[in-house]
Amino acid sequence: MKDVISTILNHRSIRHFEDKPLTDEQIHTIVSCAQAAATSSFIQAYSIIGVKDKEKKKKLAELTGNQEYVEKNGYFFVFCADLYRHTIIGEKVHKNVDPSLQSTEKFMVALIDTSLAAQNAAIAAESLGLGICYIGGIRNNLEEVKKLLNLPDRVIPLFGLAVGYPSHITDKKPRLPLEHVFQVDQYEQDMERYNRQLDEYDQLISDYYETRTNGQRKDRWTEQIGYMLSKQNRMYMKEFIQKNKLDLH
Repeated sequence: MKDVISTILNHRSIRHFEDKPLTDEQIHTIVSCAQAAATSSFIQAYSIIGVKDKEKKKKLAELTGNQEYVEKNGYFFVFCADLYRHTIIGEKVHKNVDPSLQSTEKFMVALIDTSLAAQNAAIAAESLGLGICYIGGIRNNLEEVKKLLNLPDRVIPLFGLAVGYPSHITDKKPRLPLEHVFQVDQYEQDMERYNRQLDEYDQLISDYYETRTNGQRKDRWTEQIGYMLSKQNRMYMKEFIQKNKLDLH
């Protein structure tokens, strides 16, 4: 139990990997752990695409914003929300499942199922002594990713997971203070306390960046996030989702 907790608390994103592929046994263990995750109503609304082809990995690296670690790692997984198989189930058992599959609720179920499976996979990989990095850049060019991986309608690639043997390990990035994200019985809306916690965290993050970069960076978390959110990003997402016959009702 202590090993499990230590593995979880020791997480950090790894972006530099040794040129050493994962074994089939490691890959199957990671996927089996992903499948052991909780799933809403046993619906299992996800699929995992393992990308071995070097040219496809190179293309994915380009599509995700020229992220080198998408191409150079021990193995690359793409986690997809998947309600396509449930379309087939409807046909197989002669039931009209389209209204349900097109609902926002079932789309949310698929997102949650996929995320739970991916986090199980990440913890499994890290428990094997491997490093991981989630790749949200998969959503930069979903049409191209869909074509590259030959995905049918109702299968949405949500993010990648680069896994491998770390060649460089960064310092652990401090998270928000527990009392800022964990509240009891109701949402705390004391703005003075809220802003004080953010100020304290800003200083912690600024110190972290200054140490990590030898004084080259000192930005604060609220400034970083505020700037990011002020820029519109991947605004085509709703159109893409609905084009793929999801989240219509």
